[in-house]
Amino acid sequence: MDHITFLVAVVIVTALAFDFTNGFHDTANAMATSIATGALKPKTAVLISGVLNIVGAFLSTEVAKTISSGIVDDTLVTPGMIFAGLVGAILWNLLTWLLGLPSSSSHALFGGLIGAVWVGAGEHGVHFDKIIERVLIPAVASPVVAGVAALLATYLAYRITARGRQESVTKGFRLGQIASASLVSLAHGTNDAQKTMGVITLTLISAGSLGHDAGPPVWVIASAGLAIGLGTYLGGWRIIRTMGKGLTDIQSPQGFAAEAASTTVILTSAHLGFALSTTQVCSGGILGAGLGRRLAEVRWGTAGRMVIGWLITLPAAALVGGVSASVVKHGGNVGTAVIALCAVAVAAFIVVASRRDPVHANNVNDTHKVTVRGGTPAGVGTAA
Repeated sequence: MDHITFLVAVVIVTALAFDFTNGFHDTANAMATSIATGALKPKTAVLISGVLNIVGAFLSTEVAKTISSGIVDDTLVTPGMIFAGLVGAILWNLLTWLLGLPSSSSHALFGGLIGAVWVGAGEHGVHFDKIIERVLIPAVASPVVAGVAALLATYLAYRITARGRQESVTKGFRLGQIASASLVSLAHGTNDAQKTMGVITLTLISAGSLGHDAGPPVWVIASAGLAIGLGTYLGGWRIIRTMGKGLTDIQSPQGFAAEAASTTVILTSAHLGFALSTTQVCSGGILGAGLGRRLAEVRWGTAGRMVIGWLITLPAAALVGGVSASVVKHGGNVGTAVIALCAVAVAAFIVVASRRDPVHANNVNDTHKVTVRGGTPAGVGTAA
C-alpha cells in the first residue's frame, strides 16, 4: 500500500466506476428474460442479481489473472495508460446504454486497454497472441455455442411439455427461471467482476505494490464485487428492454433454456480463464431460444444492429483509449486532468440525454418496440 500514489488512487476509483457501469450495463444478461416473462418483478430481479454478482466475485480469480498479466505486458504498463484505457471503456458503456444497445463491456475494457498500451508503450506492450486465444476466439465461439444449446433446449422443452396444461407449464418454467437467472448472475460475477479486479491488480503491479504475476488482494476482490453489485441493482433498464422485448417474444420455457445455456458457457469459460463477453453469450442464448420455438418471431433488425455494435466495440474503445493515452503521455498530470474533465463532461451529457426518454422498472415491459438508435423502432415488421 505504500506505493499507492494519487494517480494510482485515481485509477483505482476510475476502475471501480467502470465496474459500476459494467453492472448496470449487464443486468439484462441475467434478468431480461425473467422480467419479460413475468417470472420475477423488475425490482426483485435486480436485487437478486446484484447480491449474486457480489457472491460470484469471490468464487474465482482466473479471469482477473488473464487481464492483469495476459493481454498486455505488465512490466511496460503505467497507471496513466490504465486510466486512459478505462476512460475509453466507460464512455463506450455509457453511449451504448443510452442507445439501449447490448454491447460488450468486456470488449470495451479490452479495447480501451489495448489502445492505451499500444500508444503508451508500443505494439510490443500488447500480447496479440493472447488476445486472439483468450478474447477473440471466445468472442466468436461463445454466442454460437450458447445459441445452439438454447435452441436445442427450447425445442426439447416444448416437445416434452406439449401435452401439459399451459398454466402448469408456464408456472413451472417461471419457477425454473428464478433459479436459472440467479445462476447467470452468479456466473456473471465470476467473469465480469474479475475484469475490474484484473485492472486494479495490473495498476498495483505497475506501481510496485504487488509482484509480477500477482493475484488480486482480498480488498480488491471485495471492492470490485460491491461496485458491480451496486451497478447491477440500479438496473440498466434500457438494455433490459432490448434483450427482453427487442430480440424475440420470450415465453417461460425459452427464458429458462436461454439462461441455463448461458450459465453453462460462462461458468466453463471463467474456470478456463477465458475473459468472454457475457452480453454476447446471453444474447446468443436468447436468439437460440427464439429460433427453438416454432413460429416465434425473431427481430433480425435488432440482432443485426447488435452484431454491428459487437464488431465496433473493441476498436472504438481502443481509439478513445489511444487518444486519451497520447494526451496523458505528453501532458503529464495536466493531460490526465484534461482527459478526466472531458470524460466527466461527456458522461454528464449522456446521463442528461437519457432523461428525455426514461426507461425504468415501471415501463420496461410496456412495449415490444425497442429504440436502438435515432428513435427508430428496432425490428418492427420483421419475422423469422
